[in-house]
Amino acid sequence: MLKLFFWLRYLRKKKIVLLSIASVALAAALLIVVASLFGGFIDEVDRIAPTIFGDIYLNPWVGIPDYEELLERLEQLPEVEAAAAVLDTYGLLHLGSGDVRAVRVVGINPAQYSKVTGFKNSLLVQKQISSELTFAPADRPDKAGGFVSIGIFGKPDEKTDRYDFEGQKQQWFGKDVVLTTGVVVERERDSESGRTQQKFKSKHLKFNITDIVFVGMYFQDSQDIYLPIEKVRELAGGAGAAGKDIKIKLAEGIEPKAAIEPVRQVWIDFARQHNLPEYAVSQPVLQTYKQMLEDFVGELKKQLGVLMLIFGVVCSVGVLLIFCIFYMIVMTRLKDIAVIKSCGGAGGTVASIFIGFGIYVGVVGSAIGIALGYFVTRNINVIEEWVTVVTGLKLWKSSAYMFSTIPNEVDVGATCWIVFFTILASALGALIPAIVAARTKPVDILRYE
Repeated sequence: MLKLFFWLRYLRKKKIVLLSIASVALAAALLIVVASLFGGFIDEVDRIAPTIFGDIYLNPWVGIPDYEELLERLEQLPEVEAAAAVLDTYGLLHLGSGDVRAVRVVGINPAQYSKVTGFKNSLLVQKQISSELTFAPADRPDKAGGFVSIGIFGKPDEKTDRYDFEGQKQQWFGKDVVLTTGVVVERERDSESGRTQQKFKSKHLKFNITDIVFVGMYFQDSQDIYLPIEKVRELAGGAGAAGKDIKIKLAEGIEPKAAIEPVRQVWIDFARQHNLPEYAVSQPVLQTYKQMLEDFVGELKKQLGVLMLIFGVVCSVGVLLIFCIFYMIVMTRLKDIAVIKSCGGAGGTVASIFIGFGIYVGVVGSAIGIALGYFVTRNINVIEEWVTVVTGLKLWKSSAYMFSTIPNEVDVGATCWIVFFTILASALGALIPAIVAARTKPVDILRYE
């Protein structure tokens, strides 16, 4: 109780202590916001990766004939919940008079693809429907249909960085557009030179926009269109194109690394039965999504570590501030210290008062910092919009940072470590003044009274 009495007394009488609490709170809040935003970016990459690659990604470098058979074999594995084939190519999408966009054409079976990646949640129209995804227009099931990413129709608003979902849906949903692609067609071999002449042949496909896609990653939302894989096979060169990539979703509770070898064995058996090239059999790209992102995420974590170190050094000024304030308190409260020691108080007791007061400052400051850091992190998108409105400066652009919004989840693990080191730093800041107080001799102070 004596220690608490002194802490409350110093807090009430020495208003400058509030400055040390404020410095601790701001330091803790800053580190929490930085760790949460940067860590949230890493978590968002990790979250959205399975929607792009699946839990396991297979690319054998060649077209896969009879890919439906391969999918069936994979789905028979107890580790696999679903598998889907993907075939992509590139082309030009004609939206209207003089309006042509370069696009990446992704061929999928929408029902299979959605089971693997959760693709249905990215659609503006059919995500509300309980039935399986389909490309076919509702009123014309015999007509070709396709999905177009929202960024192909136009860029997000410069100030808000948001797409006009309702406006784009009203303008483009149900409209017919034309896709142009090209394939290289081999001609007869020249008898003199022995070379085979090649010719580029364009192909066209008119289809109806039956849904609009918003994945949330800029590079996909700005270039991808989705069509039936059979149509894309024809556009990409006929039966020889077949499926190119296989994306696999694993059963609940299965670790991706544990499923790699069973998937590899199914692929080897399938590839050899279909006489695929040996390099496709023995050296396919077969990785978990974590392995595919390992280098990228590793570099992000290194940058986060460096950033936290830099901000930690900057925030260490708070330790010096606590040292100066506590040293001043010790020098101005020597009479209190002398009285305590003359009444039998040991040096350790005196030191514990000031170290405990430092911990008290750290706890109070950290609590305020947690509240402030939580508020800023959770409302970071609102704050960013406000800064844009007031200053005209756009701090976050989805075209640069991949995601349409700033991640705003608080990193609980990082917050716990930040609070621990903040309290420890506060105690260290009070350590030297506490030692000075403990070594004070009552006779040197009271003999002048």
